[in-house]
Amino acid sequence: MSITVNGVEIAESAVHAEMQHHPAPSRERAEHQAAVALVIRELLLQEAGRLGVEGADDDARIAALVAREVETPEADEASCRRYFDANPARFRSADLFEVAHILRMAPPEDAEARARARAEAQALLAELKADPGRFAELAREHSDCPSKMTGGNLGQVSQGQTVPEFEQALFAMQEGELRDEPVETRFGFHLVRLERRIQGAPLPFDAVREQIASFLRDSVQRMALHQYLRILIGRAEITGIELEGADSPLVQ
Repeated sequence: MSITVNGVEIAESAVHAEMQHHPAPSRERAEHQAAVALVIRELLLQEAGRLGVEGADDDARIAALVAREVETPEADEASCRRYFDANPARFRSADLFEVAHILRMAPPEDAEARARARAEAQALLAELKADPGRFAELAREHSDCPSKMTGGNLGQVSQGQTVPEFEQALFAMQEGELRDEPVETRFGFHLVRLERRIQGAPLPFDAVREQIASFLRDSVQRMALHQYLRILIGRAEITGIELEGADSPLVQ
């Protein structure tokens, strides 16, 4: 069955073209998300036409319609303060990690090199477990990272400065700990020692007030837009697609 919105057909070719903007685990899921997005877009354009909302192009007309019809109240001081008090862990400076590593490098697409690097890392780890004091020595002799010149010392790193797998390992470690397994990343295999962890400090309310206001404003706008779209969907005649639970970017 073809998809129609108040008698206007959504062409299959348009759905296929839209799919590039909706990456999904399966083609069927991507196709459904693309179709939902086009249906929502058509609904908004039809409503803009009904209300006489003008714009330089279709995107501008939709933006003007949403700005006119979807009320988004500003977050007041009290709301921001309540959110700040309820979420203290979100508002602190990033932790710092003083860390050293030994890297056995291997390209991610070379299975043979990866296996060899893993075995080499495991052998080095066994040496370190037997004699932890040799970390700097083994780093200078065997690491494929420029930090070998400083005994594997990376200095202080914070959240977002390393690849996710390496960062995840740091958060799970205690000060002075040598990780008991190599950490695998796209670069290869790392032997990691956490020298020191410096906890982030709480940020004052004034420093994050605008960030909180923006977050709350966006949250309210998403809910208001979702409700507005449900009204449009409820009074439209739509065939060929199930919109209940739709996850269009316009709805989220």
